[in-house]
Amino acid sequence: MTSRFAMAIHVLGKLAFVHRERQETLTSEDLAKSVQAHPVVVRRLLGSLRRAGLVETKRGVGGGISLARSPERITLRDVYDAVEQDEEIIARNPKGANPCSCDIAPLINEYLDEVFGAAEQALKDSLVRVTIADLEREICDRLERCAKRTAS
Repeated sequence: MTSRFAMAIHVLGKLAFVHRERQETLTSEDLAKSVQAHPVVVRRLLGSLRRAGLVETKRGVGGGISLARSPERITLRDVYDAVEQDEEIIARNPKGANPCSCDIAPLINEYLDEVFGAAEQALKDSLVRVTIADLEREICDRLERCAKRTAS
């Protein structure tokens, strides 16, 4: 799994929060500042999110980026699938097993593939249960708690 996943969640959470608070869209430059990344990196990420149907982009005056569906209908699994399609969650040995020099190497790899596969599936299953709306609510709660601490 790469940092694209965390950045994509951040971008979607920011879009949901800003839309809820001010009913406005953001630019890729706004989002790049928020995630501390180059705007080109963010635009590539937005391309993946757009192809997955998670964001919409409008050009011109009054344009910008917004969520393509409600935050309740975007799971973290959707985000993962959009930006990490070809990435392994748990990296395997890039050289693989050497059956010529080790009798058990292929068996170890077979076993690890089963263990890693189960762990990866468990993670993906847990991502289905969390939505961008959950993230947005949690951020609002944390902002409220922070404001109360600052006021006292």
